[in-house]
Amino acid sequence: MQPVAALQTQYSVLQRFPENQVLDTCEELGIGFVPWGPVARGFLTDKFNEWSRFFDGRHAQVPEFRPEALESNMALLDLVRDWGMKKNASPAQISLAWLLAERPFIVPIPGTTKLHHLVEDLGALDIRFSPDELSDFRNASEQIEIVEVRSFESAHEDL
Repeated sequence: MQPVAALQTQYSVLQRFPENQVLDTCEELGIGFVPWGPVARGFLTDKFNEWSRFFDGRHAQVPEFRPEALESNMALLDLVRDWGMKKNASPAQISLAWLLAERPFIVPIPGTTKLHHLVEDLGALDIRFSPDELSDFRNASEQIEIVEVRSFESAHEDL
């Protein structure tokens, strides 16, 4: 029998349900954490806005891409954009760098089909958050009401 080496689930600045005991358990047991969707299906790349509409394709059925959710969740994207300007980085880079700074055992896997996105994503490795910056970012993001994302309870129902 092999010990569990890593856990993979959705986690991003937008989707934060693993913070409810999952990350602490991984840390306690020495299990790596591999978040998929670290840029929230492109939401945190700054390619959508509150007027974006999806009628078919992969975004059409995702609750956080409904018009009311996009409009409400723009405040979080604005925060990520602001931090990008502070750190001379793209929103995608800030989103990835935040995950890397959160815990040393987190290794995000951003999906991409374009070389320029891969190059951009790799730029997140050069961005650092001081402990105070990490705290400031977390406090600001927790003040924003996020709608249409998975809660710990809904994620648990999927198991």
